[in-house]
Amino acid sequence: MTRRNDTRERVLRTAAGLFQRQGYNATGLNQVLAESRAPKGSLYFHFPEGKEQLAAEAVAVAGGELGGRIAAAVAAAPGPAEAVARIGDLLARNLEESGFEEGCPVATVALEAAGGSEPIRSACDAAYASWLRGLADHLRGHGVDEAEALADLVLSSLQGALLLARVRRDTGVIHTVTRRIGGLVADAAGRKGSE
Repeated sequence: MTRRNDTRERVLRTAAGLFQRQGYNATGLNQVLAESRAPKGSLYFHFPEGKEQLAAEAVAVAGGELGGRIAAAVAAAPGPAEAVARIGDLLARNLEESGFEEGCPVATVALEAAGGSEPIRSACDAAYASWLRGLADHLRGHGVDEAEALADLVLSSLQGALLLARVRRDTGVIHTVTRRIGGLVADAAGRKGSE
């Protein structure tokens, strides 16, 4: 017998994958139910506020999982430039492994739905804020001034590179951007170290 939490988790993970691949507007609740093999009534039982609640929770879960992988990559990096490169490698690998179908698990939903839904906007903001905090802390630990501003630059640059890579079906742009941005971050750490 399937436990209630198993059904909820299955629906949530299926929705997260569909939102990541095809976006918020193109993902229908019937598709989520069919692909998760969940009973029809389970959706509103587990997500009484409907698609908006499902999307907000799916973004939180998928964003948290990617955030954990980003944090591990950053923690294993010996310096700030390497941290940026490792984030880029992670994003490029995920994109390639999905056949260029899965970009950022937050961006697609954020672009489509965050402007019209406070719960979705809040979930997207929380995911990004978590990633930014971790990166800024790493940069600060290496003596980088304006760590928050540089973390914003890194994330926004990588988000743009991820989008271009998905459209081009080529991750080269991600690696180019990580080298350039990594150089800026390393320079900022070097300036602080030489003062």
